[in-house]
Amino acid sequence: MDNRSPEITNRFHCRTTRMQGFDYTVPRAYFVTVVTANRACIFGTIVDGAVYLNDLSNLVQKLWEEIPDHFPNVEIDPYMIMPNHMHGIITIIEPECRGTISGMRQHDCAPTKEAFGKPVSGSIPTIVRTYKAAVTRLAKRELGIMHIWQRNYYEHIIRNQSELDDIALYILANPSNWIDDPEYIS
Repeated sequence: MDNRSPEITNRFHCRTTRMQGFDYTVPRAYFVTVVTANRACIFGTIVDGAVYLNDLSNLVQKLWEEIPDHFPNVEIDPYMIMPNHMHGIITIIEPECRGTISGMRQHDCAPTKEAFGKPVSGSIPTIVRTYKAAVTRLAKRELGIMHIWQRNYYEHIIRNQSELDDIALYILANPSNWIDDPEYIS
């Protein structure tokens, strides 16, 4: 039993932005935003609506594009690296079928409920966590940069084609709208 006051107990609890009970391995598109630690503008600059990347953001881009190499049932769609964050769409596609039972196709899937210390292979939280860790490891080794990411990330489950189209346009237009971006820091 925890005898500490609720203020102390909740002080260190990081609230998740994930939808309770949702299976984040379900084939569909997900809009993801990952922000730098302290919202520091470490990925480059934007001048007249054009993004100018640096060595760190080139590494961020390279590893983002390699996500499907590590997660075969994943495709990446439009993404944009901004000075202090990045937006991207990760699409989980239908996995390869692994046999049949009574004429029905069966997927060889692991449990899909994620818990602390029990990541779910191919889930959005695992994909994002793996990506952030890979960037941090490589940036530390190649560039001597250690603290890159804010602790959590934002995700949105894309529900239909119209929403997917709107979000893709938002991502691609983000550099032109940088000054109005909630993450903007002058």
